[in-house]
Amino acid sequence: MDKNIYQYILRYSKRQQIVVTLMAVASFPFLYAFYELPKRIVNNAIQAKNTAFPVEVLGVELTQIDFLFVLCGLFLLLVLINQAFKYAINVYRGLTGERMLRRLRYDLYWRVLRFPQPTFRKLSQGEIIQMINAEVEPLGGFIGDAFSVPAFQGGTLLVIFGFVVYQNVWLAAAAVMFYPLQFYIIPKLQRRVNAYGKERVRLARGLSNRIGETVSGVQEVHVHNAARLELATFSRRLGAIFEVRFRIYLWKFVIKFINNTVNHLGPFFFYSIGGYLVIQGRLELGTLVAVIAANKDLAAPWKELLSYYQMREDARIKYEQVIEQFDVPEMMEPALQLDEPETVEPLKGAFAASSLRLEDETGHVLVEGASFRIEPGQHVAIVGAGGSGKDHLALMLARLVGVSGGSLTLDGKKLADLPEPLTGRRMAYVGPVSHLVSAPLRDNLYYGLKHRPLIDAVYEAEGLKSFERHLREAEASGNSTDDPDADWVDYEAAGVDGAEALTGRAIEVLSMVDMENDVYQFGLRGTIDPEAEPDTAARILEARGAFLRRLDDAEIASLVEVFDPERYNDNATVAENLLFGLPVGRTFAPDRLAENPYVLEVLEIAKLDETMLEAGRHVASTMVELFADLAPGHEFFERYSFIGHEELPEYQAMLSRIGREGVASLRPEERTRLLALPFRLIPARHRLDAIDDGFKQRLLEARRIFADDLPPEYEGAVARFDRDHYNAAASLQDNILFGKAAYGPARGAERISRAIAEVVDRLDLREAVMAVGLGFHVGIAGGRLSSVQRQKLAIARSVLKRPDVLVLNEATATLDGGSQGRAMERILAELEGRTVIWSLHRASLARSFDRVLVMAGGAVVEQGAYEELDREGSTLRELVEAE
Repeated sequence: MDKNIYQYILRYSKRQQIVVTLMAVASFPFLYAFYELPKRIVNNAIQAKNTAFPVEVLGVELTQIDFLFVLCGLFLLLVLINQAFKYAINVYRGLTGERMLRRLRYDLYWRVLRFPQPTFRKLSQGEIIQMINAEVEPLGGFIGDAFSVPAFQGGTLLVIFGFVVYQNVWLAAAAVMFYPLQFYIIPKLQRRVNAYGKERVRLARGLSNRIGETVSGVQEVHVHNAARLELATFSRRLGAIFEVRFRIYLWKFVIKFINNTVNHLGPFFFYSIGGYLVIQGRLELGTLVAVIAANKDLAAPWKELLSYYQMREDARIKYEQVIEQFDVPEMMEPALQLDEPETVEPLKGAFAASSLRLEDETGHVLVEGASFRIEPGQHVAIVGAGGSGKDHLALMLARLVGVSGGSLTLDGKKLADLPEPLTGRRMAYVGPVSHLVSAPLRDNLYYGLKHRPLIDAVYEAEGLKSFERHLREAEASGNSTDDPDADWVDYEAAGVDGAEALTGRAIEVLSMVDMENDVYQFGLRGTIDPEAEPDTAARILEARGAFLRRLDDAEIASLVEVFDPERYNDNATVAENLLFGLPVGRTFAPDRLAENPYVLEVLEIAKLDETMLEAGRHVASTMVELFADLAPGHEFFERYSFIGHEELPEYQAMLSRIGREGVASLRPEERTRLLALPFRLIPARHRLDAIDDGFKQRLLEARRIFADDLPPEYEGAVARFDRDHYNAAASLQDNILFGKAAYGPARGAERISRAIAEVVDRLDLREAVMAVGLGFHVGIAGGRLSSVQRQKLAIARSVLKRPDVLVLNEATATLDGGSQGRAMERILAELEGRTVIWSLHRASLARSFDRVLVMAGGAVVEQGAYEELDREGSTLRELVEAE
């Protein structure tokens, strides 16, 4: 990237900068006329100096009054013209700045995608985010102003100054006599501010890095009681930033003080010198009025130019500091990453390494003199003790780390020179820790199949207009014009012919890594849109019927309480019993029912309002009595209490006041809080004696009123329980149950799961449920999955793309022994005839491979078949015996 910000600006927005500069120049004649006209109004129209009325203008005779209003009309027209110029210039430069900021962020993000892997050991995630997101933000404003502000404001300053000079040289001299002093002092002070600005940026990056480390390692903070240390360290960093920022403020205010003082000296000289000249008859009053008005406007462009200078220096520093971090040596060439080859041929050749060498950024040797050959289709294991270099060799073979010396070729071509569209499609790598994106499981699984858009998305009406506008702006900003909403999945690469077949293949691959049951459970907890997937919804209803028929079995019947519109469900909450359904959106969300006007009206009609309030008082009293002495964070608060530890004192105060003054003493918000408590009660679970048979009967009446009188604006806000219809707000499992799991039976959840599984398997529904499970959102960086699940998913992702070369680097180390063996056996069978290179965490696992590379001290010390190397005194034997 360009080292200088002006070079970057001119490279990508030269035409726009010329246009906005020409717009500024075009406005100057109108600006001069704007300052000249008030003098004409005062001298010629009002005082009638050197003017004999009536006067003729464009063939029309005008009286003095007519002439005055004509000039005032021209003045108003000039106001509109000048404001129109300002508006057009500001909008155009704003558009230019935003497009260039978008381009800059895109360029920096693309550079991150091309960084060599070792770069991320020196540059943290927090620093990169800070630079791309926050540090370049001010550059957008500056880029739009880079040429337009000095051209427009500088030109405005010259026009106004020229006008004043034309009126009176002495007044002009008085107007600018202190400008040279400002021009000398301000840059010196600004350089001091710039130095502090650099330090602030450095400290802010360090703070971002520390926050990122804390978020990633917060578990260790809790485990080792290190909160006070972390807070002290964070406080020290905040203190350092505070000191720097305070000094910046001090010097900025010094600069502002000097500027404001100088700006206010002008009127002093105008009133004194100008007034003297008017009294002496050497200056017309209209001229003085016009000059004073012009001088008032003279300060604004001068101030803008000084601010521009400060902004320019700040932008220059930010740009240079950011570019310094992103100008990384040995970065991948853009063409090597994005240029699409004519054909993507299979990788059929052999790996050949000769005197391979790898050093880290400090010069420490990680791999030394490694020479070997891996024939196409071979299954090769790499084994060695910790620090032997086996993991680094795997990274080199996957082309994730460049070699420092020697040669590494694939089919006679340097591995580093192969384009990423080839290696990224025909090779795969799974490390010991895998990354997932915040998206559904399906998107993470298909990630290795998405290389380019293959089927365009279909847009209509407003959607099409929005897409076309996005394309225009992306092109104008130098961004990618690929549509992320298109279908990017390469079905052919996965060996299937469409989305439905890919779902089936995905389930097969997940089964290879023992993840099918996990995905099945995700599916049971998932939801579907019955309108979008009517076939699945119909099959789930079929399963519901089959399950409900099993309730004739007393053992199964004791596990579930089925929804019945005429009965109160003791295993459901009061809210669920009232709605007899599930809320859609926030209108009838359980935590908002106590403040919903319609719900309150229903409770009042059913004569349940005071009963609910008394139930809330009873629940609060019980909770305060039972939990007042428990420590914050105690598991009972999570399992049994409706009230958090920090809320207990507030409820104690409420209860005390009720005891003294009655319920009428409650404030409206306190009444709402008490009323909200019973909505979460489940009689079968919370045996608090707050709900009796009379309460249940009145609630059934409230249920009827709620359904019959539901206002039209609330239609669709509740997905009601209906035995013959799929409930879109409920999970697949809840739709099958059509009821609530009963509290109390031993191993009830396990027995219900087993009963559902029997129904699902009998109806051949498991694959359909797993297809829903593929929509499970894995959370940020896969946080909703366990580390083992994340690793299994990463392996499945690589197998799904059917690579010619698969490199695994201790990829199954986190799996249990049984899963490791099954996964290895299935993967090797799946990739029969294709190259597999596996860096193993246990040397004994190498028995299943055609060939073994044994590493020690960064070198390949033994290589050959496992049977050949497994001999007395060999390094391989020592590694196996050490397990």
